[in-house]
Amino acid sequence: MEFGLSTLVVAAVVLFIVVTFFKGVRVVPQGYEFTVEHFGRYTHTMSPGLHFLIPYMQSIGRKVNMMEQVFEVPSQDVITKDNAVVKVDGVVFFQVLDAAKAAYEVSSLDQAMIALVQTNIRTVIGSMDLDESLSQRETINAKLLGVVDHATSPWGVKVNRIEIKDIQPPRDLVDAMARQMKAERDKRASILEAEGARASEILRAEGEKQGAILEAEGKREAAYREAEARERLAEAEAKATELVSNAIAQGDVQAINYFIAQKYVEAFKELAMAPNQKFVLMPMEASGVIGSIAGIAELAKEALNKQQVAAPSRPPRVPGA
Repeated sequence: MEFGLSTLVVAAVVLFIVVTFFKGVRVVPQGYEFTVEHFGRYTHTMSPGLHFLIPYMQSIGRKVNMMEQVFEVPSQDVITKDNAVVKVDGVVFFQVLDAAKAAYEVSSLDQAMIALVQTNIRTVIGSMDLDESLSQRETINAKLLGVVDHATSPWGVKVNRIEIKDIQPPRDLVDAMARQMKAERDKRASILEAEGARASEILRAEGEKQGAILEAEGKREAAYREAEARERLAEAEAKATELVSNAIAQGDVQAINYFIAQKYVEAFKELAMAPNQKFVLMPMEASGVIGSIAGIAELAKEALNKQQVAAPSRPPRVPGA
């Protein structure tokens, strides 16, 4: 009986020693920090590694995760500045920098941060119109980050990023926005089509204007050339008339026959070339035309004789002179 009692005592002592040993030895894993309490009062923080405590007097208070963490912000209804109701959710990235503050300054760190972020989401988006809240995500994220990070500093927490995941307007509002977008696109398409038609009409008018200008310039040039030709022709007629007049004044009657025959033949040519004439009546005698032609031939002979008489005779050249 005594032997059995002593065995129980030894076993109890050994068990007490083992329990005391395990209570006095603590290993803190990497990425965590443990707070130490002395009879329930915080004394210090243990960093990763092997640590020894005074059994039954010191104990582990909080095991704090020091790595960067992320939690999702639940979706909530938010009223914008223009009274549109949208559903907003997001994510928060944060890291504990002071384990003691995170353990003892706030009761539940995760719930406190979720409530803080949701409240500030309502504040920030509530100060914006719907279009601004849908198009300015970066501005919303920056405002939330500044406010939440400042509010969580007393808790020993550093908020690194806050991202709004989704902003969902009501279904009827989405349909109205889609119709508005379609109307805007149709409007822009109509404007572009009208501008294209206007540009086409302007280019066509410019082309017609240039064509008219070039045609007018061509007609002016043609008229100038025609006037110049008529002027040359008149000068030639005047010269011919002068020569004929001089020949008549010198007693050369055949010159007038040449002049009359020329005009007579030209008039008959114009009459024969008329497009509305199938045949030509000749109310004249052939002998008159032949006589005129004979006068022309006689005039040519006389002119040739005059040139031969007027040419000075050259004496024959003697060889060796």
